[in-house]
Amino acid sequence: MALFFNNKKFNEYKFMVEEEFEKLVSDNSKIFFGDKTIYIDAKKKIETKALGGSIPDGFLFDFSDSDNPEFYLIEVELASHDFYKHIFPQITKFFAFFKNNKSQKDLIEKIYSIASTDDSIKKEFRKFLGEKEIFKFINDTIEGSQNILLIIDGDKSELPEIVDTYTDTWGKIVKTIKINIFKNNNDLIFSMTPDFLRAYYESVARFCENEIRPILNWIIGLIIKERRGDIYKALQGNIDNLDWEIEFNPLWIEDTKEKADRELREAQRDQIYVTTQVLSPSEVRMMRFKDLEEFDSWQASPVDFSTAEVQEAEKEESE
Repeated sequence: MALFFNNKKFNEYKFMVEEEFEKLVSDNSKIFFGDKTIYIDAKKKIETKALGGSIPDGFLFDFSDSDNPEFYLIEVELASHDFYKHIFPQITKFFAFFKNNKSQKDLIEKIYSIASTDDSIKKEFRKFLGEKEIFKFINDTIEGSQNILLIIDGDKSELPEIVDTYTDTWGKIVKTIKINIFKNNNDLIFSMTPDFLRAYYESVARFCENEIRPILNWIIGLIIKERRGDIYKALQGNIDNLDWEIEFNPLWIEDTKEKADRELREAQRDQIYVTTQVLSPSEVRMMRFKDLEEFDSWQASPVDFSTAEVQEAEKEESE
């Protein structure tokens, strides 16, 4: 793949080793994640193994929402790595970290030590926190945030199904960003999909679907079934005839390219389901296109355009 900018051709650069990709992310963290973030290169700062026997590539504190700062474990991976042999087990180790109080306490101590001894990092924390206690901030943020940011240089076909299958872990905790680099001599162009803020929005949307929607449906169900309630009385007890739909306000609107990419991934996944006989074509149709009407007798009984009703409709249309 190539990009053309200012009459120059930029060819996509393929990373040969993961360490090179990790350095790119660390050196350009403000570009990728924004000015309101602090990125700590974990492998340079932490020597002993932690976090379930594995050290992530970095730690990120996001101050975009000053009232609700977020903490991320950063894992940088090459798309050429085998998903189930390398990427999946690596991320899975980090899930154990969030369930282990001792591991969290150890990490809090390590990050606080880094912030206390590294003047540049300490200065960044002071910029966002002022005179607030750094240790308390690190402790509260890590205990209150469970985020893993997977940064990868290409698509992995396994990811969409994994996210849909493991909703409580991959679907809730893991955010994925694809970063590519294009070069023309010393000139560089970065590509990131989705951007960091969009990845956060997607995680919020998944949380609303997986966690909030069931609770709201349960609450609405209780309200409707209350015999002394206005709704029950208005329906005269025929609550089975009432249907409702919860719609969350979108945090973003897909552009044309994003919509096309999403629909392509969904179509490829549907094809895999049908080919491997996990689902039948009719099951896929009901799952993905449940709002479409079915016309069982359409092929057996084609429309007769010679009937009076059709001819009358055509006449009205032409007038």
